[in-house]
Amino acid sequence: MSTLRKNPGNRRYSFVVLALLLLASVGAVHALATNSHPTLPPSPLYLPLVAGNPAPVCPPTSERIYELIPVDGQPADHPDELHGDLNLALRGHMPVSATLGLIDINGHTDGDAPQLAGIFADGRTPAFTSAHRVYDWDWTCGVDGCVSPHLTESEVSLLGLATAVTETLSFASRKDEIYAGDYKVLVLYAAENRLTLAYTRHDTVAPGYALHLESLCVDANLLALYRQANTDGRGNLPALRNGDVLGTARSAEVLVAVRDRGTFMDPRSRKDWWRGR
Repeated sequence: MSTLRKNPGNRRYSFVVLALLLLASVGAVHALATNSHPTLPPSPLYLPLVAGNPAPVCPPTSERIYELIPVDGQPADHPDELHGDLNLALRGHMPVSATLGLIDINGHTDGDAPQLAGIFADGRTPAFTSAHRVYDWDWTCGVDGCVSPHLTESEVSLLGLATAVTETLSFASRKDEIYAGDYKVLVLYAAENRLTLAYTRHDTVAPGYALHLESLCVDANLLALYRQANTDGRGNLPALRNGDVLGTARSAEVLVAVRDRGTFMDPRSRKDWWRGR
């Protein structure tokens, strides 16, 4: 009957491995005990997608055709991306608790104020899904101004309107034309998910009504035309007629803000933006 002989070399090797493992464990414990700020992976900017609900993808192409019209006066006095009256994303906004329905406000009524029902092909009065207040802009801060800590005066200055994902969207309709051919609005700013429109041919929101649309898919051809016009000096900008499709809904709501001579108004006002509703 044979016996298994123990190998001294194997035994020494096992001791070495065990010692190394113990040293590694002690080192790890020491690092955790002495390092009050251990290196951790950065937190994600967005929450992970829920399975079965992929992020909406805006259509990358379009067959729609848009036209340019001449701007009346000088072009915008700040780069569009840095302009606090054109790019609403610069200002930001905060949610507020307010009535999510039409409200009655006393005062003068313009018989041709933009009608927000025109945003929808069926002219409906949508459910109001959220209420927000936009931050003011401080033009004395830096070269292009900066966001103010103060909010706009209206109780609600940015309103969520219920949409069906991918439904076509237009803008608040109006009778008065700004240029021959029945054009109603001038596109002052366009990005993938936002638009700023003026109801004049001036490259500013100051002299008349203006409309901000947020959280939508801007039509690819309209966006391309605007960007080219902006690169060319803004002497001409895209214009739209009542009912023209300017994009599609990318979620269950689109955000809208209405301005009159630069002032943010309350988009829930029945007598102004929802007459007869």
